Amino acid sequence: MRRKNEWKLNKMLPCIMLLISLSGFCFFYLIPFLLSFSYSVVDNPVSGKFCGLQNYKALFQNIYFLRGLKNTAWFMAVSIPLNMVLSLCVAFAVRKMNAYSNYFSLFFLIPLAIPSATSAFFWENFFGLHGTLNRFLSVFHVKGIDWLEGSYGMMVMVIIFIWKNIGYNMALFISGLSSIPEEYYECADVEGAGRFWKFRNITYVYLAPTTFLVLIMTFVNSFKVFKEIYIITGEYPPDSLYVLQHYMNNMFLSLNYSKLVSATYILTIVIVLFVVCIFRAERKFSENLHY
Repeated sequence: MRRKNEWKLNKMLPCIMLLISLSGFCFFYLIPFLLSFSYSVVDNPVSGKFCGLQNYKALFQNIYFLRGLKNTAWFMAVSIPLNMVLSLCVAFAVRKMNAYSNYFSLFFLIPLAIPSATSAFFWENFFGLHGTLNRFLSVFHVKGIDWLEGSYGMMVMVIIFIWKNIGYNMALFISGLSSIPEEYYECADVEGAGRFWKFRNITYVYLAPTTFLVLIMTFVNSFKVFKEIYIITGEYPPDSLYVLQHYMNNMFLSLNYSKLVSATYILTIVIVLFVVCIFRAERKFSENLHY
């Protein structure tokens, strides 16, 4: 009888722990997020006068929101593909290295352990008007520019983003490459297949699930570049570095919760639609693979 009760307790324990975790998530995140929707359909939180979708309409007529949306979309369109391609190349290089592969991997993983404030301070001193890069260019009599203030600012943020996240994606790709049986490549070598054929018909096919995972993680992490931008440029950055999080942060500081919640819901919808499209693409790819 005692063993039976212990068996029931051990069986129920994971469900109990999961229920506790789910309850905390609902209480502190999901329920407040859903309840905050009422702020987006009223003119202001004080009077609470219903205004329908006017707040959402006003966002797409706001130059600062549109600027943040444009810059965020541009940053993602450039940084996400570059990060994934470079991470995959580094993963291939690590896999091909016979010696010092651990040290080579560690070099790309170090940025993950560096705090955002420290890395932002380093890059600010490197790309600033009187920074290391301009001092180096002055040796060749090239006039220095403020890389963070001009049109090059977003490209600098792309470099920072890749530098900080390439190691994480590299580790995911290495794990995916390690799961591909070597026998497939050996059979292809026996048949005289070239490198491109092996990549397209073996590596690309079996690395697809990992690629979809890396794509989602890179998409989510791309929003975190706001920390570096905020630390370097503050609340009101140059126009080229103004992203959606700046607009939302300024709405919070000005207590404009109606605009803040509306922008949050729009951003949430975009993220959910992107993730749903990725999962559907992965499912379709898997179905075609089985055929």
